[in-house]
Amino acid sequence: QLDDFVGAHPDYNEEEEEQKYFRRKRLGVVKNVLAASLAGTLTYGVYLGLLQMQLILHYDETYREVKYSNIQLEDIDRKVLMGINVTPVAALLYTPVLIRFFGTKWAMFLAVGIYALFVSSNYWERYYTLVPSAVAIGVAIVPLWASMGNYITRMAQKYYEYVNYKEEHVQEQQRAPRGACNAYVIVFQTIFYACFHLSFVCAQMPMLFFLNNYLYQLNHTLFGVKHCGERAGADGTVAGRGWDPGSASHVTARQVLVLCGSAYRPTEEIDLRSIGWGNIFQLPFKHMRDYRLRHLFPLFIYSGFEVLFVCTGFSLNYGVCALGLEKLAYLLMAYGFSASACSSLALCMLRLRRQIPLLAGALIHTALLVTLFCWAPEPRHLVQAPLLYTIAVLWGMGSTLNKTGISS
Repeated sequence: QLDDFVGAHPDYNEEEEEQKYFRRKRLGVVKNVLAASLAGTLTYGVYLGLLQMQLILHYDETYREVKYSNIQLEDIDRKVLMGINVTPVAALLYTPVLIRFFGTKWAMFLAVGIYALFVSSNYWERYYTLVPSAVAIGVAIVPLWASMGNYITRMAQKYYEYVNYKEEHVQEQQRAPRGACNAYVIVFQTIFYACFHLSFVCAQMPMLFFLNNYLYQLNHTLFGVKHCGERAGADGTVAGRGWDPGSASHVTARQVLVLCGSAYRPTEEIDLRSIGWGNIFQLPFKHMRDYRLRHLFPLFIYSGFEVLFVCTGFSLNYGVCALGLEKLAYLLMAYGFSASACSSLALCMLRLRRQIPLLAGALIHTALLVTLFCWAPEPRHLVQAPLLYTIAVLWGMGSTLNKTGISS
């Protein structure tokens, strides 16, 4: 009877149970990737939506002076954007140290929490809340993207380990062969960007359900505008609470904490923490010895500027100037949906050379830039809407090929 109790069960199949165990592990990795991707979508959806709503409201100089003059923030937009955009220049110095100290998951949680802090500071608008929180956003941008990218890449490596758990180098916890995880990296980066680009759609919800009800019609907002596009100049540039952004931000932080599993095993975390502070500090500069990263460096810079261009230069000087401020949300939603849907095109890297998506995205953007330079829409001319939406859709295609290609 004792042998029956402690011995192997007659129906127990060790290989089958092992397969079930690693199947659960693989599903856990997919869950982590989806949770991190949705967290990035919600974080940037709330953040971009808040910025867009502020910039549209602050287009009215009287509104801005009356609301912010008593706290010396008549130039609130310039100070907030300076805090957000200038601070990341120093991020190269502290990002590796931050991730080494907190770990990948906790650095991601901290960065998302700072975004939630920025959103919450707008409920108590003072100089000492708005400006420091904008600087904190600038501090958190690079650690968020670095930890998010590292997390997605690490999940691809773990998925490879769980698929090939019988391989000798996996069982001995040795480094995988060069390029073994490439397919999983490409697939997981595609999933991430398919979710992330929906943030541009989520960001339009306040405008669709709240601001659009209070905007003047296009004949009023574009009165006196004579030129659009690259000829616009000063007279052609138009820059013109249905939900609770604060609660959405805090939900995102909790989502990262609860749903995202750890990126490394405890033993691996110990190995990472044993690396000296000096070596961690030098890591970004050591990586730049790789000529491939140096060649990608201009693409990193362009990747940020092209999104800024489509959200400001194109959407305002072309879209709003021709269709009115009330169509801004629909134009950016077309860009977001296109970028999300076209993320699947990055899967062509599974069969083609990985440079091809980067070159394809660059060629699409080059053709569109030449078109926009040579063509200027007429103000208040709604017949041009299909062409403008087509440009937004094609720009989204080029943008997602660019970003997914660089990350992969």
